[in-house]
Amino acid sequence: MRVGGVPIDHRFALALLLVLGAALGCASLKRVAYESAGRDTWQLPDRVVARLKIQPGDVVADLGSGTGYFTGRLASAVGPQGRVYATDVDADVNRALATRMREEGHANVIVVLALPEDPKLPNGSLDLVFISNTYHHLQDRPVYFRKLKRDLAPGGRVAIVEYRPDSGFFQSAFGHGTDPRLIRSELEAAGYRRVDGPDFLELQSFQVFEPVARSPSYE
Repeated sequence: MRVGGVPIDHRFALALLLVLGAALGCASLKRVAYESAGRDTWQLPDRVVARLKIQPGDVVADLGSGTGYFTGRLASAVGPQGRVYATDVDADVNRALATRMREEGHANVIVVLALPEDPKLPNGSLDLVFISNTYHHLQDRPVYFRKLKRDLAPGGRVAIVEYRPDSGFFQSAFGHGTDPRLIRSELEAAGYRRVDGPDFLELQSFQVFEPVARSPSYE
C-alpha cells in the first residue's frame, strides 16, 4: 500500500485502516478494513481455504462474513451442490454482500442476519463453521460455542482465524485480537479439542477444533 506515493509496511497500513474504521463505527470498520489493498499478501486466503480441505457438497458457515472476503472463496470450494451461510449482525453489510454474491454468480450463498448471541444457523447441518477476525467480538464465548455444537453435522469442525494481540498497535490497544492460547482454552471449556494449528499466517493465529462430544443440552 502507498500513502502519498510512498510505500508503507502492511502492518502500518492495516492499523491505519482499522483506526479510520473505528472512527466511523464498527460497521464502517468492516467495510474499510475487510477489503484493504494488499490484504491477500498477508491473509493468504487461498492457502487458508485449501488447508480446510473443504469437499464439494459441504455445508459451510462464514460467521461474521462482513463484506464477503472469504465468502466467495468458500462458495467456490463447496461447489454448486454445496452451500455457504454468510452470517453477520450488520444488516447494511449483509445487503451489500448479497448483491456482491449475485454479481459474482455464487447462487449457493445464503445471507443470514444474525444476533450477537445467536448466528441463526440451521441445526445439525454444518460441516464447517469458519470465523475470521470476529472471535474478539463474541461475548460469553464458551457458552456461545457450546451452543454452536447444535449446528454442526457429525464430523463438523470450527475454524478460527484471529488477529494476535501483538500483531499491531490497533489490535493491542483496542482489543481487536485474541491470544491463541485463550482461544484454545475457551474452546476446550466449551467441549472442543484442537485438531489443527497451521502457523503460516504472520498476523493471525489459525486453529481448527471439533467437538469432543455433543452437549445433551442442545441436542
